[in-house]
Amino acid sequence: MRIDTLLNSGKVTVSCELFPPKQGTDIAQVQQVVHDIAQLNPAYMSVTYGAGGGTSQNTVKIAAEIQRNGVPALAHLSCVSSTKEQVVRVLDELKANRIENILALRGDIPQNADFPSPAHYHYASELIEEIHAYGDFCIGAACYPEGHVECEHKEDDIDHLKQKVESGCDFLTTQMFFDNNIFYNFLYRILSKGIHIPVVAGIMPVTNSKQIKRITALSGTELPPRFKAIVDKFADKPSAMKQAGIAYATEQIIDLISNGVTAIHIYTMNKPDIAAKIMENLSEIIK
Repeated sequence: MRIDTLLNSGKVTVSCELFPPKQGTDIAQVQQVVHDIAQLNPAYMSVTYGAGGGTSQNTVKIAAEIQRNGVPALAHLSCVSSTKEQVVRVLDELKANRIENILALRGDIPQNADFPSPAHYHYASELIEEIHAYGDFCIGAACYPEGHVECEHKEDDIDHLKQKVESGCDFLTTQMFFDNNIFYNFLYRILSKGIHIPVVAGIMPVTNSKQIKRITALSGTELPPRFKAIVDKFADKPSAMKQAGIAYATEQIIDLISNGVTAIHIYTMNKPDIAAKIMENLSEIIK
C-alpha cells in the first residue's frame, strides 16, 4: 500500500524504523527484529540505507522481508551512497519486489568522499525528480523542524523543502525532535510557504545517555530543560533511563495526537521491546 494513502486516511498511524545489519553481521538477526516489530501492527516500517551506503545492499532485502510479514515497507534511498546508475538499478530491484514506497535522501556526506561528482545527484530534490520520472512510487522526503545543520537560515531550509515537494515528493518525515512546540511552529511555517502534503512526526525514544551526545552532534537537535533533567537524573542508571526515555517519548506522542497530529514515526534503533512498550502505552489512544 502507498504510504500517502495511509497518511491521507484521517486515521492515526504509528510507524517504525529499523536499519540493516552491519557488514559481516548475520541478516537473520534483523529478520527477527522485522518479525517482532511487525507483530505490533505498525502502519508501515521503514528501513535505512546505511551510512555511506555500507549496508545499502541489504535495504531491498529487508524491505522485502517487511512486506512478507504483512506490513508496507518504506525503503530509504540516498544519492550520496549511490551513483545515478546505481539509483536506477535499485529502483528496478524495488519494483521487482513490489516495494512502492521510497524515502529519498541526500544522505550524510562521508569524510574524503568524492561528492558531489557528475555520477551523483547533488541534492535530494534531484533524486526525487528521478524517482518521480521513473514512475509507480510513493516518494517521501526528510524535513528538519529545527533547520538542517548545514543551512544557516531556517527560511532557506524551507525553500529547499518546497523544492523537494515541487519535484514530486508525496509526504515528509521529520528529523527527531524533543520539544513539540518546535514541531508545531514548523508546521505553521511550512503552511505559510504553501506546503500542504502530510508531515510525519519523527520520535526518538532515548533510552541511554550515550545516544544524547551522538544525536546533538549529528543533528543539532535542541534538548529542552525537562529532557535534560531526565538525563542528568538517570544517566548512570540504565534501567531507569530506559524507562524514563520510553515515558518521555510516549508523552510526546500523546501530546501530538491530542493536538491533531495523526502521523507518528518511531525511530526504534532495532529494539522491538522499546517499540512494544510504546505501542502498549498508546493501545487505547490509537484504536
